[in-house]
Amino acid sequence: MEKSYNFGAYPTMITPYNEENEIDYDTVKKYVKWYYDNGCDGIFAVCQSSEIFYLTLEERVKLNKTVYDEVQRLAENGGRKMTVVSSGHVSYTIEEQARELNMIANSGTDALILITNRLDINNEGDEVWIKNAEALLEKLPSDIGLGLYECPYPYKRLVTPKILNWCLETGRFYFMKDTCCDSALIKERLDILKGSEFKLLNANCQTLLQSLRDGGAGYCGIMCNYHPKLYVWLCKNYEKEPAKAELLQSFFCMSGFTEVGLAYPLTAKYHMCLEGIETKNLARNRKSGELTEYAKDCMRQMKLLSDNITEIL
Repeated sequence: MEKSYNFGAYPTMITPYNEENEIDYDTVKKYVKWYYDNGCDGIFAVCQSSEIFYLTLEERVKLNKTVYDEVQRLAENGGRKMTVVSSGHVSYTIEEQARELNMIANSGTDALILITNRLDINNEGDEVWIKNAEALLEKLPSDIGLGLYECPYPYKRLVTPKILNWCLETGRFYFMKDTCCDSALIKERLDILKGSEFKLLNANCQTLLQSLRDGGAGYCGIMCNYHPKLYVWLCKNYEKEPAKAELLQSFFCMSGFTEVGLAYPLTAKYHMCLEGIETKNLARNRKSGELTEYAKDCMRQMKLLSDNITEIL
């Protein structure tokens, strides 16, 4: 089964809400257009950044369809195709997860991304993970590509060499969002995947440049919601301009600590306001008051610096 995907810089989709705390789908389309205009190679829809554990199944499906349809519209008008990969399964049983993923698939996606902790709820080991994965794959369309996502919530279930080799044997996996944050472990994984169509994208900006040098296929993470152009640049130019790549990596290293130090995804939604896309200060996994004036000031300073770096590059 041959699939064609764009690799490089992938933002993790955030979810805007209106004053009634319902998803603002018009603003979703504006986000997609902003990602497109900034050169992103793809979008990871209905992921943890989308607050999937706080969305109904109907909302997850409609959010995914909105993203996918808007990407198709932009491709028709502009000629450039972004890849959409989608997750969205949050249930505990394989049967319910299959139902969720099939509904996502039917709404439009280029690849279904499996959350690794959903396949081993109680962290019982590789045999349990593989057994559950086999059962789930039997219930999914055989003609759609698959991927893995080491989602940190409710716990981070890291994949092992045994799991990676099993995925390779199936011939169905093409995309992995790696969240291990360990350059040595990422290299081990890349060595296993070398020469295959199963590509690894790093979610950790602090180790990004090294992972690209070791054979990684790009970046898929939170910080593409703030300065995606810079991630696009690094993925495309790290070999041609190594000195600039090192400088940019240093910026990524420091700015990336805002992921945990500030109230994400509220900070990303505020940053969208700075980009001219009006977004309510609302999230279902955060209290609005967590977006402090201090956090806003940090976002303004980060934007000023990233805009200047963009001009230099």
